[in-house]
Amino acid sequence: MAKPEESNGQLKFVGGDTKGEAVPCAREGSEIASNIVYHAQYTPHFYPLRFDLEHAFYAAAQSVRDYLVQRWNSTYLKFHKDDPKQTYYLSMEYLQGRALTNAIGNLGITDGYAEALKSFGHELEDIVEQEKDAALGNGGLGRLASCFLDSMATLNLPAWGYGLRYRYGLFKQRITAEGQEEVAEDWLEKFSPWEIVRHDIVYPVRFFGHVEINPDGSRKWMGGELLTALAYDVPIPGFNTKNTNSLRLWEAKASAEDFNLFLFNDGKYEDAAYFHSRAQQICAVLYPGDSTENGKILRLKQQFFLCSASLQDIIYRFKERRVAGNWSDFSSKVAVQLNDTHPTLAIPELMRLLMDNEGLDWDNAWDLTTKTFAYTNHTVLPEALEKWSQDIMRKLLPRHFEIIEEIDKRFKEMIHTTRKDMAEKLSGMQILDNSNPQKPVVRMANLCVVSSHTVNGVAQLHSDILKSELFADYVSIWPTKFQNKTNGITPRRWLLFCNPELSQIITKWLKTDEWITNLDLLTGLREFADNEDLQEEWAKAKLASKKRLVQYVYNATGVSIDPDSLFDIQVKRIHEYKRQLLNILGAVYRYKKLKEMSETERQSVTPRTVMFGGKAFATYTNAKLIVKLVNDVGSVVNNDPETNKYLKVVFIPNYNVSVAEVLIPGSELSQHISTAGMEASGTSNMKFALNGCLIIGTLDGANVEIREEIGEENFFLFGAKADEVPRLRKEREMGMFKPDPRFEEAIEYIKVGTFGSYNYSDLLSSLEGDSGYGRGDYFLVGYDFPGYLDAQSRVDEAYKDRKRWLKMSILSTAGSGKFSSDRTIAQYAKEIWGIQECRVP
Repeated sequence: MAKPEESNGQLKFVGGDTKGEAVPCAREGSEIASNIVYHAQYTPHFYPLRFDLEHAFYAAAQSVRDYLVQRWNSTYLKFHKDDPKQTYYLSMEYLQGRALTNAIGNLGITDGYAEALKSFGHELEDIVEQEKDAALGNGGLGRLASCFLDSMATLNLPAWGYGLRYRYGLFKQRITAEGQEEVAEDWLEKFSPWEIVRHDIVYPVRFFGHVEINPDGSRKWMGGELLTALAYDVPIPGFNTKNTNSLRLWEAKASAEDFNLFLFNDGKYEDAAYFHSRAQQICAVLYPGDSTENGKILRLKQQFFLCSASLQDIIYRFKERRVAGNWSDFSSKVAVQLNDTHPTLAIPELMRLLMDNEGLDWDNAWDLTTKTFAYTNHTVLPEALEKWSQDIMRKLLPRHFEIIEEIDKRFKEMIHTTRKDMAEKLSGMQILDNSNPQKPVVRMANLCVVSSHTVNGVAQLHSDILKSELFADYVSIWPTKFQNKTNGITPRRWLLFCNPELSQIITKWLKTDEWITNLDLLTGLREFADNEDLQEEWAKAKLASKKRLVQYVYNATGVSIDPDSLFDIQVKRIHEYKRQLLNILGAVYRYKKLKEMSETERQSVTPRTVMFGGKAFATYTNAKLIVKLVNDVGSVVNNDPETNKYLKVVFIPNYNVSVAEVLIPGSELSQHISTAGMEASGTSNMKFALNGCLIIGTLDGANVEIREEIGEENFFLFGAKADEVPRLRKEREMGMFKPDPRFEEAIEYIKVGTFGSYNYSDLLSSLEGDSGYGRGDYFLVGYDFPGYLDAQSRVDEAYKDRKRWLKMSILSTAGSGKFSSDRTIAQYAKEIWGIQECRVP
């Protein structure tokens, strides 16, 4: 460990540069070391007589930020000078992962930093481990948004991300004997070295209050609760380009004037800081519980806070370059993408700003609004299609509710006037749903569809379902409004940086590293899939990744796993439709069969390590029960001396991006087994496939396209098809379903207490009966169970044939070129946003 020494009144770091001079754009190891020392000395955050791993990380990160700021400023200047049309991406979630590896990798200075840190006695890998993941998201929605930001910068597109700066994230997951425990994330416990607070970028955001009507008929939102949005910017560097875009995160603040000194001095401390407390609540937690009215109001506050601050910022930047009052080219300079329905309130907020603040009439404001917004749908699940109480909306956002009412009214008038044939369908299409007079709601997805120029799904199957089912009536009115944009992942983070051994092999055999920004070149691996030399190198790279994963699992759980066993992994948000329950029931059945075998019979079994990871929402009872069941099964299976050479079950706690970067390269089989028609796309399936992991899965989401690209013979398929699911559910209701005996065996094995005394009847009852709330096996676990077991048997046989498995693994990577987020974003840019490259020279 580097130890500072005093020399002429300055701190001298062993092996480092005594002077500690600032070298903001350093690329060589010695200059980088000098810049790190400079930050340790002159922008210190720790006691000056230590320079341990954590201190070194913050100093190194700040030195990287110097490099990024220079490129950042050049990008700002380029965009300001050229004034291109820009995209603004609004998302409630971003899951960036650690920034250090990504930043120095994209900048091409990884070797320089490794050399510099080694001069202080530190390894780059150890420094990287000091960084905490930014807790700005939960699952695929946030990970996708972050991949998109990376691709926007890499493609030199003029684009911004907007989000909220959550202090405590969703939660940090701990696993105890009782199952999942939630505690607050601590990523901001010290500070983030990447963000820059912009004290000059602040906007007022109002809640509650009332609407005043002026003599000329114009309206103004007044009174209520007024808070301030303060901008924190995070740099997003592109790969092998000078372009560095921005993720702008908003924090809610109250002013000094809002602190009541009179009440404080009167001993009423909480009352004195009332508005400051209210402000802190908004960005405290991602997705706060909404079972109470206060919880619902807080969630809606979060959504509006993001929308209002972002729209005010977008308008300010637009007006910077224009004569006051000239709005004619707004939609030719501004594209706003709504990532799911969470930012829907941006639509009425833009209308309000244009009409009430800028003086436009309804028709002009509506014309600009509908040319500006595009909407990405991410789900067909009813509970995820947001519906907000009209009473809460009217109370919290009175002016916006008026605008939504007017949009709904004019939409219905348009249908009655121009499409009388659709009048009988209006009850399902209108924005305001009054079918239950006791609980009238605002349908946010409907508002998005009516108000956006383009609506897209995120995989071909998902988009087809949107057009044929969910939004079918709208398609008959606006047939050209609906598109598909199959999701993608950034190959930089999800192959180049997280799997360096495999990346080097790919570059060697393709004789180019251009695949990093042109992933279609991976198809060139197909001609070598049978080559024994490539297969041997591929196997060594996979084993190296598996050994890293072995060490991680032991450190995280205390469970030792065998690197020679088949690594079978399912990591994703815990939800019944994602069917972790199907997976663990399969493991239970496997364990039961192992117990029934003789030792000689067991020796012919393919050893397997089944790994789970993911968070269950704190209020989602069945999801939390699944987490507990997995851990209870693991506790028994892993400690059974008769069978633990052949099967282990491990739950990886607190799954996040950094954990995924270890799990995915070390995986050999990945489970993407959702009920067909319920997963919009999925992106973890793409990450696994790109890293040479084979997939067992249903024809759901992007699985369909992955199977087409990598070859049907390299995908372990099972399960009902999406168009069969409604019929199967109906047959279940009619009592026509007969469960497979193996399914009943697995359930009974749990019920008799094999895995402890906990009573899982509440969870298992969801698989029983023919109908009723929480019953009737809505997600078809029982129906798909026999096909799932048969597919797993095919996996076991294939794994025994080493050459065949390696060839399948190579072909999986070779077929993953389509699933680059570079391709996805290029399509958004051309076909939805209408923006072009704006490269910093």
